[in-house]
Amino acid sequence: MPIPEEVTGDEIDKDVRQELQSLPKTLAEDVARNLVMVAQLLDEDPEGAYGYSRVALRLASRVAAVREAAGFAAYANQKYGEALAEFRAARRMTGSVELWPVMADCERGLGRPEKALDMAGAPEVHKLDKAGQVEMRLVAAGARRDMGQLDAAIVTLQSPELASNSVQPWTARLRYAYGDALLAAGREREAREWFAKAVESDRDGSTDASDRLAELDGVEFMDALDEDEDGPGAGSDAEGSSAEDADKA
Repeated sequence: MPIPEEVTGDEIDKDVRQELQSLPKTLAEDVARNLVMVAQLLDEDPEGAYGYSRVALRLASRVAAVREAAGFAAYANQKYGEALAEFRAARRMTGSVELWPVMADCERGLGRPEKALDMAGAPEVHKLDKAGQVEMRLVAAGARRDMGQLDAAIVTLQSPELASNSVQPWTARLRYAYGDALLAAGREREAREWFAKAVESDRDGSTDASDRLAELDGVEFMDALDEDEDGPGAGSDAEGSSAEDADKA
């Protein structure tokens, strides 16, 4: 697969670069460039990221960082069985528990929420850092919802991290998940409160909490192009403010 000339491979994390030092120099550079492409495309073009991950995997399947990247690319494409196999391989190579929550989420994706819950109660969870433990809680709550256990999902999300006023990288997603679970349980007023709190903490737009909040408030978003042709400004060259006003907050 073609890689832009400006991608040198030096963009990768220093820990990954250190792992690649076990490879011949030219091979390490090729693998690094493919890993950079995986990282760059993962969110916006998962299929493209997956393609580059397969190239890296063919080149260096014995490098843990490559197996991990392949796992995330497969995960982004909902290839949960493949993702789980890659994450397990990476974990065997490193001995790290860092991938435990996403491995559990793969079990959910494979239709095995009970297995995800088993993993949520495993000793490995106690070895996770705070971010990992919050992620595991989110996965466990999702598994409860998969099983139709809404009340249990709500209780699972209730934690010191949820109650804290401190904003951490996981805060918006945790508040959002709690609001979504409350709404699913018919507790609309409480759900609105938590979606509003998610909006306050969502500094990088990781959730659509503002849209969910607007829906609960009965706000309708209209496209200027859908306006009645006989309405104000119809047939004129002026598009300006009406289109801007129609944009979501």
